[in-house]
Amino acid sequence: MPYNEALKKATQAFEVYKKTTSSQRALLLRTIAEEIEALGDELLETASRESNLPLARLTGERGRTCNQLRLFADVVEEGSWVEATIDTALPGRQPLPRPDMRRMLVPLGPVVVFGASNFPLAFSTAGGDSASALASGCTVVYKEHPGHPKTSQLVYKAISNALQKCGLPEGVFQHVSGGVEVGQELVKHPATKAVAFTGSYKGGKAIFDLAMQREVPVPVYAEMGSTNPLFILPEKLKEDTAQLARQAAASVLLGSGQFCTCPGLLFVPDSDVTTPFMEALEEELSKATPAKMLHEGIAGNYYTGLGKLLKEQGVQAIVQQETDVLEGRAALARTDVQQWLQNPALQEEIFGPFTLVVTYKNTDELLAAANALQGQLTCTLWGTNQEEQLQQNLTDVLRDKCGRLLFAGVPTGVEVSHAMTHGGPFPATTDSRSTSVGVYAIKRFARPVTFQSAPQALLPQELQNGNSTGIWRTINGKLTQSSINE
Repeated sequence: MPYNEALKKATQAFEVYKKTTSSQRALLLRTIAEEIEALGDELLETASRESNLPLARLTGERGRTCNQLRLFADVVEEGSWVEATIDTALPGRQPLPRPDMRRMLVPLGPVVVFGASNFPLAFSTAGGDSASALASGCTVVYKEHPGHPKTSQLVYKAISNALQKCGLPEGVFQHVSGGVEVGQELVKHPATKAVAFTGSYKGGKAIFDLAMQREVPVPVYAEMGSTNPLFILPEKLKEDTAQLARQAAASVLLGSGQFCTCPGLLFVPDSDVTTPFMEALEEELSKATPAKMLHEGIAGNYYTGLGKLLKEQGVQAIVQQETDVLEGRAALARTDVQQWLQNPALQEEIFGPFTLVVTYKNTDELLAAANALQGQLTCTLWGTNQEEQLQQNLTDVLRDKCGRLLFAGVPTGVEVSHAMTHGGPFPATTDSRSTSVGVYAIKRFARPVTFQSAPQALLPQELQNGNSTGIWRTINGKLTQSSINE
């Protein structure tokens, strides 16, 4: 569908959709999930052909897609996400009376969502961005990713069926195909009120810059990836040398390294166990059977970026195998903190099954590296109880560098939950205050409005005295589900 027509329909539909109840939106989200599941094996097989991802992975991804739709349905139905806040009138206050003021979040309008290449289901047509935008009351214009167009069309059909079953306008969700130019026009169009993107730094930054150049700028929530550094402290490395190598390697290899949370940097102490750790890590990566990457473009960028990095001064290639056009072969390199600190290129993400080991000699070097980090989606810290003070010192630094700080496990595997933050300081994202995964993603597509001295009949249900929705509200500074006695 032409982008102008899509945005026109989305704008018209917004006037209807923004007035829907929380129950109506929840029903839509659950119905979309049911319609996606009803596509059965056709969806999985189509996605596998287009993305080279195995059916088992896509089965899990379909489950995640439907589960997050249902999670947002629960959030919308409960309703407290709107942050209803009421300050009742104080007519007798001196020196001036206080008027009645009532605040809540309302939807922005039509949202443009760009599909991600590495998640043909969970971060694409009916993925987290679309689900959270629909949950907030916004209409969506979805720009399909060229890597999996048939998959996208199937999911779009499921969404269209759901809209019809729920008696909602087809303009609530519109599907657009096309190249870079179409994407640019969608961002520049005056009807667009927000943009969501998951992909490369180059693509996300270009969209952000374009949105800021508009006559009326709009928010851009671009998740642009990161190197997701993993810090291993000295005592921890001594304690679990081989196991930590296996754990790190498994995370690097997961999905051929095509996750935005792949640990592309490992900070390791330069000690008597460094060599055994490196040998174990090398063995794990070398014996891994390479899998096809998503498409030739990603594979080409992986090997181009890898080749460039391995030519940087002070970088030693440890595992470097012959390449195939599509196979994602694991790679490993090593450098030291001083070389890493002097060369910003060593912080650039290599999207694929690669990690760079950076050795440090002492605590000062380790803290210097932490302080020099760019914004990250995740940082991971592995230490022992005996290293609590060092962990605290690193935590004080790393909390300002990332959206999610792990103290066990690996960063790959993003839980869709209430407490999840999948975001981080620039250049990981264009807005560190938001998340693209988890229930708080809904708040990206809403803005606060205060109703002052409004008649009860003109107030949204959430702000009326009776609290017929039963949501949690802040009334005169106290959180409560109570009604207001007139």
